[in-house]
Amino acid sequence: MKQLEVQIMGQSYLLGCPEGGEARLLDAVERVDTAMCKIRDAGKVKARDRIAVLAALNLAFDLSDRASQAERPAATVPAAATAAPVHGNADRNSSLDALLHRLDTVLGEDGRLI
Repeated sequence: MKQLEVQIMGQSYLLGCPEGGEARLLDAVERVDTAMCKIRDAGKVKARDRIAVLAALNLAFDLSDRASQAERPAATVPAAATAAPVHGNADRNSSLDALLHRLDTVLGEDGRLI
């Protein structure tokens, strides 16, 4: 097992890494560092351990949210949004309204703990 030295929120860590997993580990370190620095920079939390817990919760929540979105059946997409373009204005407007409603629903919910 290979070891990598990384920096998270200005502190060095020596991490074990399986062969071929360096890029994935460095990507994970980047995500954790970014999440922790964002919380620290907001100024509401000072203790490193609390920042780490909040960052872990945010990252886990994001993963869970992505997994649940991926598991949603394709049937939840309005048929008009997946069908061939319709030439009637009323049908086109209802398709657009359905698509805009879906976008508003997804984008309107931030899903962040902080």
